[in-house]
Amino acid sequence: MTLKQRLQRPDIVTAPGVYDALSALLVEQAGFEAAYLSGASIAYTRLGRPDIGLLSLDDVASVMRHIRERVALPLIVDADTGFGNALNVMQTVRVLERAGASAIQLEDQAMPKRCGHLDGKTLIPAAEMAGKIRAACDARRDADTLIVARTDAVAVEGMEAALARAERYAEAGADVLFVEALRSREDMGAAIARLGGRAPLLANMVEGGKTPVLSAAELQAIGFRLVIFPGGTVRALSFALRDYLQSLGAHGTTTPYLDKMLSFAALNDVIGTPGMLALGKQYE
Repeated sequence: MTLKQRLQRPDIVTAPGVYDALSALLVEQAGFEAAYLSGASIAYTRLGRPDIGLLSLDDVASVMRHIRERVALPLIVDADTGFGNALNVMQTVRVLERAGASAIQLEDQAMPKRCGHLDGKTLIPAAEMAGKIRAACDARRDADTLIVARTDAVAVEGMEAALARAERYAEAGADVLFVEALRSREDMGAAIARLGGRAPLLANMVEGGKTPVLSAAELQAIGFRLVIFPGGTVRALSFALRDYLQSLGAHGTTTPYLDKMLSFAALNDVIGTPGMLALGKQYE
């Protein structure tokens, strides 16, 4: 089932954030229906840097290709601003679609962009963003590839302007709408009331960010059709890795930490080592 088909159902889709093939594989094996390739998480893990517009299209596409080679589940990819103007957006959509994206997210920040839950954002004009969305829709080769339009206007221009922008982006052809950094349940309800009849709405749950973190069930009750938890995986990884390193430094051995680690055999099961070795034997 494609993500486009899945969004026709009333129950919400939960998409954890991923940043490489292993994290995507674990998400798939955990039974989730989709994953979200987070630009922020790529910046954190690939560059060791914040989400402030440092990634290139090649950075994102490279990670995307590795993930798609390993997993079959629908992948929503964070394409930031599209890496330029409308013509750049067309190239971005074609590259990411070929790499295996099921949905491509574009935002209306000016370059260089920054994390949607940081202050100091600037926006491009709504008309320019609408043109980029039209360009994205024209560039895709598969009608099942979704274009997700994100507006960061709540923090810059206010709630009313953000909703008006989202309406304009829907008119330009966006398949999914994403109003970033909604500050309350009331704002969430207002977004659904104004936009829910136009396109499915995506909720972004950033722990410690500007939006209240609600459960998928709560968000579904409000009216959202898709929820992403973009940074939770890399933050959980960072917490666990720091804990592991502190233990190793204190004890000089990993023995006290073994019950918090996958066994050698379990990790090989996750990554499919037995199957690959068996496949190789067929060609001996």
